[in-house]
Amino acid sequence: MSTLISRERWNVEASEIARNTHNPIRSIIESLVVEPNPAKSVIALSIGDPTTFGNLKPPKEAIDAVQESLLSQSYNGYAPSTGYQMAKEAVADYSSSEFVDVDPKDVILCSGCSCALDLCITALARRDQNILIPRPGFSIYRTLAEGLGITVKSYELRPEFGWEIDLNDLESQIDESTAAIIINNPSNPCGSVFSRNHTLDILDVAARYYVPIIADEIYEHMVFPGRTFHSLASLSNEVPILSCSGLTKRFLVPGWRMGWIIIHDRQNILNKENHSKVAYNCITKVPGLKPIMPDGAMYMMVHIDLSCFPEFNSDLEFVQRLLMEESVFCLPGQCFDYPSYMRLVITVPTDMLEEACQRIREFCERHHYKTAEHTRRNSFFDGEISC
Repeated sequence: MSTLISRERWNVEASEIARNTHNPIRSIIESLVVEPNPAKSVIALSIGDPTTFGNLKPPKEAIDAVQESLLSQSYNGYAPSTGYQMAKEAVADYSSSEFVDVDPKDVILCSGCSCALDLCITALARRDQNILIPRPGFSIYRTLAEGLGITVKSYELRPEFGWEIDLNDLESQIDESTAAIIINNPSNPCGSVFSRNHTLDILDVAARYYVPIIADEIYEHMVFPGRTFHSLASLSNEVPILSCSGLTKRFLVPGWRMGWIIIHDRQNILNKENHSKVAYNCITKVPGLKPIMPDGAMYMMVHIDLSCFPEFNSDLEFVQRLLMEESVFCLPGQCFDYPSYMRLVITVPTDMLEEACQRIREFCERHHYKTAEHTRRNSFFDGEISC
């Protein structure tokens, strides 16, 4: 029989993410108490939705394509997590140019550009890190990051120079904890389009400090005559760039929630930190432990062969001693109703993960009965330990 918990009243608290999530635009708008002039109809110049007044319609080709897809009855089920291959190929073709060739495998389909930004921030930054965002800038960057407990630092845009980035200020904001720079070009709210030279200068700062870029380029095809848009990825072979865009603005269908991330990583920098492989390759060599290779999330379960560690009666005792001796804290399998295992979080920086795995190995070599005995015998014959 399960133990009953005595509760005398409702006590449902908001989560930490909910408490930290704040949308400045909505907060300001909802606080307005001014009523418009009743003698004049309201003209809203505040909503960034091109469909609001009905004067801008999506192209017939887009409508026909959606109708055909719907009537085919072929896409009513769950899609692959990164999108249908045919759709990824279409985005890759749409996003390629003479300066950049997009491979479909580097395309991730998302629920709108906002979802794409959310995924990028979540993938690159941790709670103890910061991201850099433009000021003035779209409020969603701050909303998404602070909700996750990630610090936000602003770099200044310069209105006297057509809202170019103050590169000195940008550089001054970068520190050891900076996980990414968000660059919004063309800009919301400024409407600016960076020149080729200025874009190259931005990339130079990112390259010198080894900081990846999240490029919000949703307005990439909305550029006025006389100006030319240069995507960040088209001008760099060095800086890893996660480019976010979608159908929303160009095709006038924000409600369709179709966005994507394109991974531009020609130097394979992002793949170098494949934490699951790092952890698995390290732990698989440790006596008495057997890691189970993960395929997703941010964890790896490791089996502890307790018969190899006679000092310990349980996974709990194992992880307690590991913490005491090596200051490496893992959760015992008992936390998940699965004894004789421990769970590792694999999203820490590579150097820390490698250090943790080395400590785990040294711990196991000391306590594994065969390894420890072998070490004692060698030490005896080397004259390091006497009877």
